[in-house]
Amino acid sequence: QVQLVESGGGLVQAGDSLRLSCAASGMPFSSYVMGWFRQVPGKEREFVASFSRIGSSAYYADSVKGRFTISRDNNKTVYLQMDSLKPEDTAVYYCAAGLGGRYPLQYPYWGQGTLVTVSS
Repeated sequence: QVQLVESGGGLVQAGDSLRLSCAASGMPFSSYVMGWFRQVPGKEREFVASFSRIGSSAYYADSVKGRFTISRDNNKTVYLQMDSLKPEDTAVYYCAAGLGGRYPLQYPYWGQGTLVTVSS
């Protein structure tokens, strides 16, 4: 049974940093693309970043490029380092595992989400 568990969300001020973690279990970690998405009430879930299965290729939404960094380690954990946070980054952040891409439907496995709130 695939399980993704996020942690690290919280309340921060604009300009602060935060690191989200996602621990994966029940899946061959190296076989999946790991991604981060976010969602605010009333809006669609949007792509934030993803990290490829092969090599070290990372992909980012334009809105976070240069501020967020995705990484993964050998302990089946993927991270999202968020720097220079802005109030518009406020959302529930979800970890996902799939075969890649920028659309939620391309990821069959999801975590429960962790709330990030950035105050101005």
